Amino acid sequence: MKQKTFIFDLDGVIVDTAKYHFIAWQNLAQSIGIQFTHEDNEQLKGVSRVRSLELILEWGNVQANQEQKELWLVQKNEEYLAFIEKMNETEVLKGVVNVLEFLKQNHQNIVLGSASKNAKPILEKTNLLHYFDAIVDGNDVTNAKPDPEVFLQGAKKVNAVATDCIVFEDSVAGIQAANVAQMTSIGIGEVNVLNEAQFCFQNFTQISEDFLKELIKK
Repeated sequence: MKQKTFIFDLDGVIVDTAKYHFIAWQNLAQSIGIQFTHEDNEQLKGVSRVRSLELILEWGNVQANQEQKELWLVQKNEEYLAFIEKMNETEVLKGVVNVLEFLKQNHQNIVLGSASKNAKPILEKTNLLHYFDAIVDGNDVTNAKPDPEVFLQGAKKVNAVATDCIVFEDSVAGIQAANVAQMTSIGIGEVNVLNEAQFCFQNFTQISEDFLKELIKK
């Protein structure tokens, strides 16, 4: 079997930490008098923490100096980390372990490519770290998706060429980043939202071993 490189986003693909980001952002927004909805949260998918705060402030028409912004960023992150601290393997989304197991057994490269700065502790707490050959997270990159930097770095870490990489993503920005990098893009979520993806599945339980074999053969 040929060797390909499978790059996984973290939030919303492997684990649903998105719900914790939502609660933490919502609590922060409400504390400064800004309404923050699930629809607003959708627009923050794949967006850096700093940019997320800027958007929330823009939506609420709130001005703040740099010092105040830094305080809010710390406050949001501390609340988010308190949720992360309690995570375990029950938080892994359905079907993910089966796919990781299949790829591992067939000697495929498995890489994490995430904007999260907490990727490694999350993988440790959910008992998934041993599957990954390389991790690129928010500590390693300067450009947020749709810039392909995170995925290109991931490919480089395992000496893979971009066209031999397959990316699993749940955000529009992430799919765009994979496409720009000339990698195969697979959306995890709603097909009407992730319509730029080359393939799209509601979740990993819909991804068969035959489909994975085809990706590897291609």
